[in-house]
Amino acid sequence: MKGFQVKGSFKDVRMGDQPFAVEIAAEDVDAAKEQIVSTLGSRHKVKRWQITIDSITEMAPDDIQNHIVKYRVGA
Repeated sequence: MKGFQVKGSFKDVRMGDQPFAVEIAAEDVDAAKEQIVSTLGSRHKVKRWQITIDSITEMAPDDIQNHIVKYRVGA
């Protein structure tokens, strides 16, 4: 597993565009993208086409702040 930071935004009906930056543990960039789209869609009731991903960057194990991601990466 690798740690990724995903940045982007999603369209909220009441608030407009809502930016996000999430740390996530995944096997590769495609898996990270799929997991983010799935999680945001579930939590915020938005469709996949309403989510815009600006960047997905791999993180060094020492730079990861989220304890769950750090555990899954093995750092």
